Amino acid sequence: MAKRLKWMDDNFETTLIDDYARKLTSFLDAMADGHVDSQELTSQESRLVSLMKEVEPLLNDEQHAKVTQLLCELSAYNVMETLHGVQKIRGKHVWRP
Repeated sequence: MAKRLKWMDDNFETTLIDDYARKLTSFLDAMADGHVDSQELTSQESRLVSLMKEVEPLLNDEQHAKVTQLLCELSAYNVMETLHGVQKIRGKHVWRP
């Protein structure tokens, strides 16, 4: 069994998930040229879907609800963090979904 990685820092103030993600070989390979192409994105989605299929059946209804909420909050955070970074670089833009 793999070593259990903590999700939060020791003070429970900062997530560590992004730090782990930035160390994934697939992420490093995709970012090596500074451009994420559609094949790299498709491959990442495929890995994500595979893990979701593996993990979802292991959860009871209460766990499933919490993990679903966690994934949604993480996804929202990642989009917001990305946009915040882009805005700092390019100036102010209005997000229009």
